[in-house]
Amino acid sequence: MHTELDKKEIFAVQKNIDAIKLEVGKIIVGQETVLNAFIKGLLCNGNVMVEGVPGVAKTLLIKTLAAVTSCKFNRIQFTADLLPTDITGIISYDPKKGFYTVKGPIFSNFILADEINRAPGKTQSALLEAMQERQVTIGRETFILDRPFFVLATLNPIETFGTYPLPEAQIDRFLFKLWMDYPNKKEEAIILKKNVDLTDFNEYKLRPVVSSQDIIRMQEMVKKIYLAEELEKYIVDLVTATRKPNDYKIKLGKYVKYGSSPRASIGLYIASKANALMNGKNFVTPQDIKEVAYDIFRHRLILNYEGQAEGVKPEDFITELLLRVPVP
Repeated sequence: MHTELDKKEIFAVQKNIDAIKLEVGKIIVGQETVLNAFIKGLLCNGNVMVEGVPGVAKTLLIKTLAAVTSCKFNRIQFTADLLPTDITGIISYDPKKGFYTVKGPIFSNFILADEINRAPGKTQSALLEAMQERQVTIGRETFILDRPFFVLATLNPIETFGTYPLPEAQIDRFLFKLWMDYPNKKEEAIILKKNVDLTDFNEYKLRPVVSSQDIIRMQEMVKKIYLAEELEKYIVDLVTATRKPNDYKIKLGKYVKYGSSPRASIGLYIASKANALMNGKNFVTPQDIKEVAYDIFRHRLILNYEGQAEGVKPEDFITELLLRVPVP
């Protein structure tokens, strides 16, 4: 049975989100779209992948977000020699106390998987169980991870030497894929004054404005946002159109080799609810679905060789997709 949120609950969420943004703004300049997407992913209990050139504050943003939400933060620097056990942990032996478990950095609330494509597939896959099941198996023992659990993986689009392509199964487990661009001139002038490189992180005196329990409560509230049956059909139509673009007369469909998986449908369903809640509503509109569509579909469309040669981007297809699929 559907239970609608009242105005007080929605106002409380917006107040929390505004407080997070205000506190993050003490360090981070600009990047509002990316920050909104991070918060949205967190509200959805999902994981986020972000691509961007070095130096645009990807690491700083997630570290700051962890600090203002009272959450534990660990950074894992992915390299070619990183082992799965370097992420999950190991079973060790001490003559005095016998066998015991040494937990790895995955046991935290916020995980930064920095330059995830620099590690081989076997190491990348060590994240899969944690991301999907919210648990980690070390030896014969399975450990449930603390909530909230949020993975942010970064990709460097410039350097390709010594990198490994991410398996499609792993990419699909990320709720969003974002692009983090350079700041504009005005923002960069402010960055010069703040000069994070010359100022210690602790000097900014960030205060935790929400607790981990607040985040868990907000995640539960997202599920209560109303989404009409007509919009459920719209979501299914959008995802189906990525697989059968000719049925919807999408011209750029000829460049798509594989469409999106059912995880795209689930992603649109929950992310549109989070988008509605962040906009102060207790129901989803078609616009909410459209606003999250790019982040949901961007990494779930596999272009064929012709599309890659022609320089077609997934975003081009998504734009046409949203125009062609009729809104109920």
